Amino acid sequence: MSKLRLHGKVAIITGAASGIGEATARLFVKHGAFVVIGDIQDELGQKVVSSINSDKIMYKHCDISDENQVQELISDTVKKYGSLDIMYSNAGIMGSSTNVLEMDMASFDKSIAINLRGSVLSVKYAGRAMVENKIRGSIICTGSVSATAGANGPFGYTVCKHAILGIVRAAASELGKHGIRVNCVSPSGVATPLSCGTYNSSASEVEMISAAVSGLKGINLKTENVAEAALFLASDESVYVNGHNLAVDGGVSVMNTGLAMMQDSFMK
Repeated sequence: MSKLRLHGKVAIITGAASGIGEATARLFVKHGAFVVIGDIQDELGQKVVSSINSDKIMYKHCDISDENQVQELISDTVKKYGSLDIMYSNAGIMGSSTNVLEMDMASFDKSIAINLRGSVLSVKYAGRAMVENKIRGSIICTGSVSATAGANGPFGYTVCKHAILGIVRAAASELGKHGIRVNCVSPSGVATPLSCGTYNSSASEVEMISAAVSGLKGINLKTENVAEAALFLASDESVYVNGHNLAVDGGVSVMNTGLAMMQDSFMK
């Protein structure tokens, strides 16, 4: 489509210094949005901004587990641009790849703080800003195929991604009366610095494993594919979509086989 689908809209994307967030930041700017990256990877974040080379994107340090930093990220964005139309809560960690019997509780607590608490804070303060400014905005969270099944991710990560669906559905029902949509985009295994680092695998290895269990053959899932799904949920094309979990997984989440094989392959 030649139309700029986010023309003039203001978006915050957390965890956009790399991976899915970075691909989404590039795509949102391409479609006319003003984008603020919130991340703790300062050097990488600044490199993304420099490489996009546009006055429509900026970087701000933000630890999403810190309530004050999340509140500041959102308030500073509204002060600078006068609006917040899109909040994409994407930042997260995989956490320990051990199973529940061997799991370190400190690692579990960190997963909860970043993946779960961070998403709640993002929804809370973005929702407040949208309500206060009477903006019929879009809030998006990154979920996972792990949000609908329990056989393809670390224990703590899977617990958090199931909870993300709870956040989205509860917030959608509460914020819908203000015209604010809250949705989730849930990819299957995609090669990002996060997934590759967690499983000590190359991008090609992650793609090979994901492709092997996918019900959709002949294509490998890329970060750009997830970004395109987020673009749909951010744009007015999804104006009546609320409380939805958009799976970008080649059908894995509706198949009865393959998930356990994916987890076993990554854990080897």
